[in-house]
Amino acid sequence: MADKDMRICIIGGGPAGLSAGMYLEQKGYENYTILERLDRVGGKCWSPTYNGKRYEMGAIMGVPSYYAVHDVEEFCGITHDGPKLNRNYKDKNGKVIEPFEPKKNILKIPRLLKMKKQLKEFGELLETKYYGYDINGHRGVAEGRYEGFACTPDREPVSGENPNLKDLALPFKEFCRINGVDLVQDVWIGPFTAFGYGYFDEIPAGYVLKYLDFQTTMNFVKVNLWTWEQGTQYIWECLDAKLKNHARLNSHIEKVERKDGKVYVTVNGVVEEYDKIIVTAPLYIPNKRYDGQVGMVDYFDTRDDEMELFSKIDYERYDVQAVLTKPEDHPEISYYVFDNMTKERLGHLMVYYRRWKETVDQVITTYALRKHKDTLEIPYEEVRKTVQDDLKTMGNPASEVINEWSVYYFPHVFSADYAAGWYDKVEAMQGKYDTYYAGEIMAFGDMDETAEYSRELVERFF
Repeated sequence: MADKDMRICIIGGGPAGLSAGMYLEQKGYENYTILERLDRVGGKCWSPTYNGKRYEMGAIMGVPSYYAVHDVEEFCGITHDGPKLNRNYKDKNGKVIEPFEPKKNILKIPRLLKMKKQLKEFGELLETKYYGYDINGHRGVAEGRYEGFACTPDREPVSGENPNLKDLALPFKEFCRINGVDLVQDVWIGPFTAFGYGYFDEIPAGYVLKYLDFQTTMNFVKVNLWTWEQGTQYIWECLDAKLKNHARLNSHIEKVERKDGKVYVTVNGVVEEYDKIIVTAPLYIPNKRYDGQVGMVDYFDTRDDEMELFSKIDYERYDVQAVLTKPEDHPEISYYVFDNMTKERLGHLMVYYRRWKETVDQVITTYALRKHKDTLEIPYEEVRKTVQDDLKTMGNPASEVINEWSVYYFPHVFSADYAAGWYDKVEAMQGKYDTYYAGEIMAFGDMDETAEYSRELVERFF
């Protein structure tokens, strides 16, 4: 019988860590501690305030298939009550375009019709040839298996074999090519590359489709979106407030030692003893970051198998600026710039976001990538300037930058390691050394996938 009194340490007070606390609590485990290095909860759900309104520096929205986020809403007694979002499109020269409207793109009608046909085919392919593709996490995929909880409101447990799932290790561009549906990339690119998750020629299809399964993508297309008036961070602030054990902020973990069936965590100079530890913070960061954030391997008594696997992790360099404009320069809506979502235009403005449509005295947030696996990383300051120059080109120049963030974003492995069973090797280590690995890398870097993975972890091991 499970020991419901065991002492459990959770590293990280973002969606994954707080959700782990909630799901543990719901199963009767109340002796847990959540350690957060920052002075706030929410992780990449960060919603600062300007002129009495909250704006988004990280996660912006959800969709009705965010079932784990809905679990949190129900637990906390809150709902998605934020502003209704919409968007338009510009080319790289700042001209407004309507790429999906046949009447405005007479010459593109054959391509649009072909894309519509491929979209239908793709939906059918995912439900048949790739059945099991949308199960949370990546367990078994490289072996042609699926195992986990269905992407349905009831999330019933499912498992089975499907050798075709091995194709998910391919870069998404190649995955689309072998299935004859290249044009669906025109639809998937907006909520993927623009949101900082890299380029389709480098990122395995498994990541693209775990996050943007067919129903989620169609919700983005139809603008069937959830937002929260107080920002996405509010979801996790409410959860933290509701939990019996609130996250301990400003927790600097100096050392973690695992020996004799116990876990010893040195935090803010004090050694604390636990029975198990769940890591939802980064496992590995391959370069020294300006903010001092480090990976688990830098403060744990890291074992050889952990280092060997985790050192294969890379991440996206994704930059956000929060800017003000003069009233006459404020964009009337959010804009996507598809021209800039290619590796040839690395470092350029991909999307800029207007959250509050009833006022021009608010913040606009901008988003850019500055690394592709085949390129050198573009320096931060260079991209910062490029984005501001792009805003001038768009006709919406910034008058002031009030906030900026270059966050450790979307940890992932590339196709060779994915195909070689990286995830199955890590999953086989769950519980070894009294340690469990969760967070973005184990599923995907959006708030719902990370929370859903925490749910599955708790169901499997606690």
